[in-house]
Amino acid sequence: MKKSILFLILAICLLSCKKNKDNSFKIGVIADCQYCDCAVKWDRYYTKAPQRLKEAIAILNKDSLNYSIHLGDFIDKGFKSLDTVLPLWEELKSKSYHVLGNHDFEVNDSLKAKVIQRLNLTERYYSFIEKDWRFIVLDGNDLSFHGALSEEKKKQTHAVFNSLKNKKLPYLEKWNGALSSNQLSWIQTELDLAVKNKQKVGFYCHFPIFPIDKHNLWNRDEFLALIKPYKNVKIFFNGHNHEGAYQMENNVHYVTFKGMVDSEDSSAFAKIQFDNDTISIQGFYREPSRKLVLK
Repeated sequence: MKKSILFLILAICLLSCKKNKDNSFKIGVIADCQYCDCAVKWDRYYTKAPQRLKEAIAILNKDSLNYSIHLGDFIDKGFKSLDTVLPLWEELKSKSYHVLGNHDFEVNDSLKAKVIQRLNLTERYYSFIEKDWRFIVLDGNDLSFHGALSEEKKKQTHAVFNSLKNKKLPYLEKWNGALSSNQLSWIQTELDLAVKNKQKVGFYCHFPIFPIDKHNLWNRDEFLALIKPYKNVKIFFNGHNHEGAYQMENNVHYVTFKGMVDSEDSSAFAKIQFDNDTISIQGFYREPSRKLVLK
C-alpha cells in the first residue's frame, strides 16, 4: 500500500515538473541596420548605422542571450558596406542569425551569391530549434527582381509577378518578393515536424504578412493558406516596413520591427523574453515594448 502511494506521489511530481518545465529564453532582434556610405534619404541616416549597431550590440552583450537575429537589409547597397558592419556584428557574444532582405542584394550581380556567404548562410532559408520552439527563417527574395539568381528562379519571378498584375495589390512592387513553390513545400515539412515534436513555431522574414500595405510578400495569401491548419504557429517577426507595425490574426502575432537606420537621433532594436505562455518585447529607443500572450 505504501509503495503504491509513493509511486502515485512520484508520478504526480514528474507530471507537474513536465508541465511546469521552464522553457524560458531571451533573444536580441535588430531590423534594417541598412548601412551604406550614402547621403540621407527618406529620413534614413545611413552613415549613423554603424554607431547604432555598435551600441545595440554592447547592450545585447550585457545579457545572456540564447541568440540574436537581424531581420534583413543589413546593408543598403554596395558589397564593401559589409566590411564596415560585419566586424561589429561579430562582436556579439550570443549565437547569431541573418534574414535576407531586398537591399542585401543591392550589389553587383557577380557578388550577390557572395553576400549570402559573407552573412555566414549555408542556405537562403533554414530553421533552428530553441527550447520548445522551431524557428523558421524565410527568404522572401527567393522569387524577386533583385534576389533571384538562377535563370529558373528569374522565370518564376516574372510568372508570379505577372499573374498578380490584374489584382491591383498594393504590395505588388518590384522591391518586394515571393516564396517559391519549393520553399512553400519545405515550410510544410517544417510545420509537420514541429507538430510531431510538439513545438511552437515562430517565423522570421524580411517582408511582412500583416498589416496589408505596400511592403508585403507577393504571395502572402498562399502562405496564409498553408499555415492556417497549424495551431502551433504563434509569431511572425519581420522588418522591411521601417515604421513598424503590429497585428494579431488567427492567434498569430505579426510584429514588424522598426528600422534601425531611420531618424536623425534615435535607434531601434529589442530584447525579447520567451516564456511558456507569453513573449515580452523590451523595445529600445523607437521600438515599442509589447507583451504578447500565446493562445
